Amino acid sequence: MRYFIEFSYKGTAYHGWQRQNNAISVQQKIEEAVRVLLSVSVDITGSSRTDAGVHAEQQYAHFDVGNEMAVSAEKLTYSLNAILPRDIAIHRIFPVSNDAHSRFDALYRRYEYRIVDRKNPFMYERAWLYRGALDINEMNRAAALLLQYDDFESFSKLHTDVKTHICHITRAEWYYQHDILIFTVQANRFLRGMVRALAGTLMEVGKGKMTVDQFEDIIRAKDRKRAGAQAPALGLTLVEVAYKDY
Repeated sequence: MRYFIEFSYKGTAYHGWQRQNNAISVQQKIEEAVRVLLSVSVDITGSSRTDAGVHAEQQYAHFDVGNEMAVSAEKLTYSLNAILPRDIAIHRIFPVSNDAHSRFDALYRRYEYRIVDRKNPFMYERAWLYRGALDINEMNRAAALLLQYDDFESFSKLHTDVKTHICHITRAEWYYQHDILIFTVQANRFLRGMVRALAGTLMEVGKGKMTVDQFEDIIRAKDRKRAGAQAPALGLTLVEVAYKDY
């Protein structure tokens, strides 16, 4: 049987979502906890691969077991939360059809990149502290261009194993929520490092070091070397993964 897991985590202590050979990942921690409780090894497939230090307020994954679990999904949820570290929380586990897929069935993912301009203990390790002036109107003019294109090779990490750089972005905007500056971007899929590269490059527009026209030229160039540096990982959070039925 196949089960979906909905969960969240603070990514500071982990080398990303995906299991690594020489570093601790969120996937590893959950797989180990499930193995302890079910006495069976499982491979968990996540809906998105967050990088080292990136957080998730809503993340999904799926795993298979040979037969129906000996414990209820509610009991397993409770038990997992009891043994997992404090920075990983399981929200629910539920059965799905055997062909359901946490990655391929997702309609869209939404990320937020958060910036603060003063010390904020509640956003410690959750936002980038940047004190310089930014032109939000120009940043939003540039961000709006993202909805007009679908090839984002300029914002992808180099040498990644992907067949296409095509992504369909349906939302991209900067706004303030109280004293936190947030870049929200939503798409059917994202390339490795894409959101941090977008945020970092749009920051160059906000600083006045790049024009909106130059930003559009970077999109068209399909060349990662033309874009700005990645924004720090600590400011990025996966906030929503949407499905048709869940």
